[in-house]
Amino acid sequence: MKIAAAATAFPPHWYDQRTLTEALVAILDADERLAERVRALHANTGIDGRYTSLPLEAYAGLRDFTQANAHWLQTALTIGEAACKQAMERAGVQPHEVDMIVFSTVTGLASPSVDARLMKRLGLRPDCKRMPLFGLGCVAGAVTVARAADFLRGNPQGVVLVLCVELCTLTLQPQDRSVANLISVGLFGDGAAAAVIVGSEHRAVGPRICATRSVFYPDTENVMGWDIGAHGFRIVLSAEVPNVARERVPIDVDAFLASQGKSRGDIARWIAHPGGPKVLQGLQDGLGVSRETLRCSWESLARAGNLSSASVLMILEQTLRTNPGAPGEFGVMLAMGPGFCSEFLLLQW
Repeated sequence: MKIAAAATAFPPHWYDQRTLTEALVAILDADERLAERVRALHANTGIDGRYTSLPLEAYAGLRDFTQANAHWLQTALTIGEAACKQAMERAGVQPHEVDMIVFSTVTGLASPSVDARLMKRLGLRPDCKRMPLFGLGCVAGAVTVARAADFLRGNPQGVVLVLCVELCTLTLQPQDRSVANLISVGLFGDGAAAAVIVGSEHRAVGPRICATRSVFYPDTENVMGWDIGAHGFRIVLSAEVPNVARERVPIDVDAFLASQGKSRGDIARWIAHPGGPKVLQGLQDGLGVSRETLRCSWESLARAGNLSSASVLMILEQTLRTNPGAPGEFGVMLAMGPGFCSEFLLLQW
């Protein structure tokens, strides 16, 4: 199995972090004490700016989940289509060649799902298999690629199109003054990312997926996720996430690599979901790698914030474009998400 291409697409609105913070302060109708706390939290995210589905002034007018979800679906289709078409073009794959589309999101709901609504728009075959996924959150970018690889083990000439769309700003909860919410609205942004994964006998070229591993951490269901109700999506985010990244993930990475006869010293490329600055720093410290080694992750966080599932695919795209591996080099693609869980892929160029 090979990763033939990756591509990203964003809504048309981008704002610098300070502008976003001041808009949120106004929406919260925050007193000076709360306003200063929000400004301090957002200033420490390491984010230059983020994309938003709506013009900034429109967020104060969102009345309920129904309205927010309608905007989510409209934007998801637009940028999802753009990311998929660009990924297929880069891979040199025609729509009729796609055997399966795997779609994931955790920021909106639709039935028929987004992948179904994109079938005709993308020109996919009527017998193209669909796998819509919900609830995986940030880990989904890695999971969708891994599940595509599972499918292609039995289809060596096959093609899988992977799409992740996350429109985090549309989950805004103006009444939630929790620290988790105040941090999340300064951290998460909107975007879509797609990738084309092909079987081992397909003509397209790209890094080979050598192996994958899923890891679930028992009794961690309250570490990260959403409280979903009539109010929409309310963030659940524990301060323990950076500790997991620093202490648990490196142990599991080592076990995964050892199962393939490898160690961290064999890895030349790390394609890591950024989470936030504390999570990324924890991962960097735990793995014992330099900031330069995770440069694409830091740059992705600065440019667009945390895009949940789409982030690691955005980092994959940037790695393939600006820091491709030499023939024979190994890389690891990894992400963490609700569960709490991790997903690892061993790649070879």
